[in-house]
Amino acid sequence: MTKKILITGITGQVGSQLADFLLENTSFDVVGMMRWQEPMDNLYHLTDRINRKDRISLHYADLNDYSALARMLKTVRPDYVSHLAAQSYPKTSFEIPIETLQTNIIGTANLLEAIRQQKEADGYDPVVHVCSSSEVYGRAKPGMPLAEDTPFHGASPYSISKIGTDYLGRFYGEAYCLRTFVTRMGTHSGPRRSDVFFESTVAKQIALIEAGYQTPEIRVGNLSSTRTFQDARDAVRAYFLLLEASAQGKIVCGEYFNIAGEEAYQLPEVIEILLGFSTRTDIKVVIDQDRLRPIDADYQMFDNTKIRAAIDWKPEIPARKMFEDLLNHWRSEIAKGRIPLNR
Repeated sequence: MTKKILITGITGQVGSQLADFLLENTSFDVVGMMRWQEPMDNLYHLTDRINRKDRISLHYADLNDYSALARMLKTVRPDYVSHLAAQSYPKTSFEIPIETLQTNIIGTANLLEAIRQQKEADGYDPVVHVCSSSEVYGRAKPGMPLAEDTPFHGASPYSISKIGTDYLGRFYGEAYCLRTFVTRMGTHSGPRRSDVFFESTVAKQIALIEAGYQTPEIRVGNLSSTRTFQDARDAVRAYFLLLEASAQGKIVCGEYFNIAGEEAYQLPEVIEILLGFSTRTDIKVVIDQDRLRPIDADYQMFDNTKIRAAIDWKPEIPARKMFEDLLNHWRSEIAKGRIPLNR
């Protein structure tokens, strides 16, 4: 029988990239969970297949509606669940902290509790991937790479919400034997990356300047951060390999993994790389006070030892290729008349 996977947050960059990977590399049927009013920008290339129910379909539900989640699980009964849906913007979380905590913590609890209840009712036992974040480490001290046992330090409402998500994924595996595992992905980018994230807003602004929609100034926030970068297309491959390993019993319930790139840059270097892909030589960089966070995660360097021991995976797409693809993504969007907000 064909395996079925449920992807919460399928309309996001990573959710849509995971759907693409699965449709291309597996025989899985993909069910995407989304709220009915969400934008479909990242799925337009799949709408014909969705309309024809060609191995991919959509199910409308909301993490904050327990009854909708329970009905969805009874209807869909996926073999795998990749839980990617979240309020995922750290800076925005300072402005909507309660919604961030509600969606990311209570929403995750709703999903896991619905799975637990269904397991108790009829033995339903899917593999469940819970997406946490490298932001759980928060304002880490520069020096040694961050490993899975590095203490958490919440540096934003988003960071705190993902600490809760992380603990929930581990708790439901350890306490109720749900086949959960937790991932903490470092900075991941490439095509479809939301423009609220640093490297994407820089690429977007360059594309706007090139097209004549913005004066030749890139407005940015804190530039003191050092972090690893990886392409989201590499990250979703890791997600799939972990799902398979868990299904084969190779991962302990509630286990947790860092997933990060192995190329590190200071943020001014990222700007320099992206500007190097542009024909414009008059672009200046300006610090915008409105883009600064009250607290920032300035150090994001990771140890991939644990995941490399669990699955045969390493990043394959060079960071420079990822940055170039991201800039070309924004150029393409603008060429199609989809002019993004200057934010």
